[in-house]
Amino acid sequence: MNAPAAKTRFAPSPTGRLHLGNVRTALFNALLARRLGGHFLLRIEDTDRERSAEAHVRALEEDLRWLGLDWQEGPGVEGAAGPYFQSQRTQRYETLYETLRDRGLAYPCFCTERELALSRKTQLAAGQPPRYPGTCAHLDSEAVQRRLDEGRTPTLRFRVEPGRVVTFDDAVKGTQRFRTDEIGDFIIRRADGSAAFFFSNAVDDAAMGVTHVLRGEDHLTNTPRQLLLLEALDLASPVYGHIAMIVGDDGAPLSKRHGSRSVAELRESGYLPLAINNYLARLGHYYADNSLMDLDTLAARFELAQLGSAPARYDEQQLRHWQREAVAASDASVLEAWMPAEYRERLGPEGARAFIAAVRANVGFPGELAEWSRRLLDDLPPLDDDARAVVEAAGVGFFEHAERALDEAGTDYGAFIAALKRDSAAKGKALFLPVRVALTGLTRGPELGAVMPLMSAARVRQRLATCRTLAENAAAAGGQ
Repeated sequence: MNAPAAKTRFAPSPTGRLHLGNVRTALFNALLARRLGGHFLLRIEDTDRERSAEAHVRALEEDLRWLGLDWQEGPGVEGAAGPYFQSQRTQRYETLYETLRDRGLAYPCFCTERELALSRKTQLAAGQPPRYPGTCAHLDSEAVQRRLDEGRTPTLRFRVEPGRVVTFDDAVKGTQRFRTDEIGDFIIRRADGSAAFFFSNAVDDAAMGVTHVLRGEDHLTNTPRQLLLLEALDLASPVYGHIAMIVGDDGAPLSKRHGSRSVAELRESGYLPLAINNYLARLGHYYADNSLMDLDTLAARFELAQLGSAPARYDEQQLRHWQREAVAASDASVLEAWMPAEYRERLGPEGARAFIAAVRANVGFPGELAEWSRRLLDDLPPLDDDARAVVEAAGVGFFEHAERALDEAGTDYGAFIAALKRDSAAKGKALFLPVRVALTGLTRGPELGAVMPLMSAARVRQRLATCRTLAENAAAAGGQ
């Protein structure tokens, strides 16, 4: 099979549930792959042995599939570049470590965390950027063996050539330059033998043929290190693009205190994939078309040039806006599944569909649909102050006329409202608003012409009588 024209990837660490920041990274990479007619790859970076968990792997795969972000290479999908779990690629890494050692570009480091922390503190106090001072860079073979015989377990460091400037064109931020003198030799293998991020992330991109990497700007300073590694190993480097971080209202990185939730939490609260994708696609990327789009359309209009470099501000109201847009565009079956079973059974299939059609413009989440089900199909809920004021202003006579109009027209709303208008002489808001309050308990809501036929004549009569009694009580209290 021919290699794809382009390949992007999402490479999460399975240490927790997916949140909006890393889901947006996955989305942008998936959109770019579709835009370029290429493949989207999923790689599990599970080298952190203590925090990685199989349950998190299954959960993130489920979240991605639920969002429609299916991968063409990765776990569960055939691909020549596997395995796609870094924990299964250890032997490949050892071969590359050996290559770097043979070329004099990697060496064992026996420095302890305490020694390194003291060195960083001293450098910062002197106004210098903290970097490894090269303590173990020139140990001879005897010195290395002596430390090994003492039972000390080394890390492996990459030897950075001094006096160079690493330059690359960032797909989002433009030309970037980093002086190697400010980087210092860095760890590529931890003391426990596991691969460090700088190393495994870069060499796996090369081995898997990744051509484009979109990731958070917090990785920007990692890039020169990874470019140096790839150069030393004669491996191809991808096009890097570092996207702006998502922040809260206070400008700080997005967190739970800003209202951020995991994908699982959003799904449980009723958010639809279409809503999340449309919101995140615009969080740091500009689309001239502000209409609801499916993934294929979002991808067709995705442009690297439209990725912004300014922080992307999280806005819960915008997410809710896209949820309502997605609900409005969804098949009725989606909302029917939200409806509590007792009301579906009471209405029957045809009645449930009519109910959904009546209230869908006023529903954004399952809880709201459940509330409208109770509000319209059970007893009239207690009225708020605004609704009570409407009833009192309408007066007893209005609701007496309404009860007689119900006798004449039944739940045919058009005939009912015509009879009520004729007999009460009310018009405009004075006609429609008291009827709305009587039927729904609110001064706003769905079209009454669709609502009234869903209710039995007995329930409408009960509600009209309740409002008449409220008006009578108010009149009596006012006359005292």
